[in-house]
Amino acid sequence: MAQITAALVKQLRESTGAGMMDAKKALEENDGDMEAATDWLRKKGIAKAAKKSSRSASDGLVAIAVEGTKGAAIELNSETDFVARNEEFQSFVKKVAQAALKASSLEDLKAQKLDTGKSVEESLTDLIAKIGENMTLRRFESVSVPKGAVIAYMHNELAPNLGKIGVLIALESEAPADALQGVGKQVAMHVAAASPECLDQASVDPAKLQREKDILSEQARGSGKPEDIIAKMVEGRIRKYFEEICLLDQIFVIDQERKISKVIEDAGKEAGKPVKLAAYARLQLGEGVSQAEEENLAA
Repeated sequence: MAQITAALVKQLRESTGAGMMDAKKALEENDGDMEAATDWLRKKGIAKAAKKSSRSASDGLVAIAVEGTKGAAIELNSETDFVARNEEFQSFVKKVAQAALKASSLEDLKAQKLDTGKSVEESLTDLIAKIGENMTLRRFESVSVPKGAVIAYMHNELAPNLGKIGVLIALESEAPADALQGVGKQVAMHVAAASPECLDQASVDPAKLQREKDILSEQARGSGKPEDIIAKMVEGRIRKYFEEICLLDQIFVIDQERKISKVIEDAGKEAGKPVKLAAYARLQLGEGVSQAEEENLAA
């Protein structure tokens, strides 16, 4: 049996809100497996679904760039916020975001040449040597549409197109790009605030969805109701689950009434041409960085 350390118990308590003894019991019942222990607690009704946490000590910047109907977002980490406010660092991050418009992957981005003739990776090594602080080009995402518009939004900008949360919205339509800017900006602000996990129900990982159904089914059986009633209870809760994680099913944070799918439909009527929310990207500084990664970054 795996050793159940105080650190493991603490981690489970923080991610689920469970009490110390419940967290310890869950880990013991599941041989120290954190995911299985979380499910065990949820089935017992002791914990709610764990949500992604962006609590992280990692600093740096998120940058976004748009050119025509393509947009790119990157995350470049530094050890301290002091470096993130350095003008040379900011200038470099902007150049990397522009280079990302031509990249197909993170590795491809690192190989892209900058105006100095050096690759992004070589230039980053030079900047590390000059500033004296370790930095990591951690993530890259891009969106594009054949026609329509890509709209960028940076929450709490530190400088133009630089900040902590960057969002890209790709709207596909025959309508003029100018006619899509307003709704695109509003939906981007919604994404920054609501942090959806996926675009629509079809985008949900089937294994993750089945896991959620299994947990909700076991919770519902605790009510003692017949199986047909349990099935309806689970169906209703899955609809609620989709509303929490799927962008098109979420309630628009600005009016608190329409689903995002309705917001997009209404935008099409206003523009006189159908509008489709084809893709989105959201990068939040430090999101998903584990403590071990933070320690490696500062090493």
